[in-house]
Amino acid sequence: MKQRVYLGVLSAVLAVGLVACEKKPSTPAPAGGEMVVKIGSVAPLTGPQAHLGRDNDNGARLALEEVNAKGLMIGGKKVRFELVSEDDQADPKTATIVAQKLVDAQVKGVVGHLNSGTSIPASKIYHDAGIPQISPSATAIKYTEQGFKSSFRTMTNDRQQGKVLGEYAVKKLGGKRIAIIDDRTAYGQGLADEVEKAVKASGGSVVAREYTNDRATDFTAILTSIKGKNPDVIFYGGMDPQGAPMVKQMHGLGLKAKYLGGDGVQTTEFLKLAGKDAESVTASSPGLPLDSMPGGKSFRDKFVAKYGPIQTYAPYAYDATRAMVEAMQMADSAEPSKYLAAIPKVRFTGVTGEIGFDEKGDVLGGAITLYRVKGGKWEVVETVMGDDAKSTKK
Repeated sequence: MKQRVYLGVLSAVLAVGLVACEKKPSTPAPAGGEMVVKIGSVAPLTGPQAHLGRDNDNGARLALEEVNAKGLMIGGKKVRFELVSEDDQADPKTATIVAQKLVDAQVKGVVGHLNSGTSIPASKIYHDAGIPQISPSATAIKYTEQGFKSSFRTMTNDRQQGKVLGEYAVKKLGGKRIAIIDDRTAYGQGLADEVEKAVKASGGSVVAREYTNDRATDFTAILTSIKGKNPDVIFYGGMDPQGAPMVKQMHGLGLKAKYLGGDGVQTTEFLKLAGKDAESVTASSPGLPLDSMPGGKSFRDKFVAKYGPIQTYAPYAYDATRAMVEAMQMADSAEPSKYLAAIPKVRFTGVTGEIGFDEKGDVLGGAITLYRVKGGKWEVVETVMGDDAKSTKK
């Protein structure tokens, strides 16, 4: 009896299997043969810089959602883009691991990484695999000076930003004695080096050069040492998880120096973390203020409705993604070996401004905007346009 039941069940299973096999060929293929194109997005999605990483990731995601809604055709096929997000934890070693993971997953391009310290080591892996990389936020000079024809960025580099910050510290903040602290990352140290050059060139004196790391939270020893040097201005090269407690501890120690930072500090998260101690802090950010960007207001409305407040880099991630898709359209191919050569020819008006790249992969033109915290909000102080140093003041 048990044998008969077993044979009956087996027969039923085989019958279902045969029906399934018969039905499979009758499933219609997508009209025109839809092509799925994977684009990698890499940023710290966990850890102290996760708010910035999600900002980048969501900027790229919004761009691809809009492209998919248009039903783009490339190479005679309708294309559907998929974002493959990876978390590099703002760690250079992890960055190389996830970069190789994306190469193995056969992504057709990468938007990222967020940090210079992760973008630089990952760029060698993408270069060797022939995969284009467009960073929305890596500002270290070295990133595009390695000679890799696969590396691009949509944000102005630290040579210009450091020059503007150093000159501003001396000429506008009245800093004759400047103390400089950096977090020893490719971004923080690189920006601090450029600030030091500009301070000295502007007639200021660097009375202290101190170092921390991008995981620290206690800066009492460094600040106590600096206090004895009686600086007029303290510049910090690093990100907001360190920048905010640093300014709070400055005030706790009675340091009267003005506090100056770069784009890693000029975020909405800094305002939240520093609270009332953020008042009167000055910081720069590459690019125009959001409301002055060609597509800034529209982008803000769309982004905030979906993801919440913009931190800093989301518009640049959006434009980096659009630049990649634009190059694919120009080449009529999503294959890196074919569309990579088209990226230097890309020209369009993006959210952040005119998008195009020079021979190194740096964004053409560019601007640096200085902001100051007033009433708990970042207010525009001055925008320095390109290398001609023409300023527009608020």
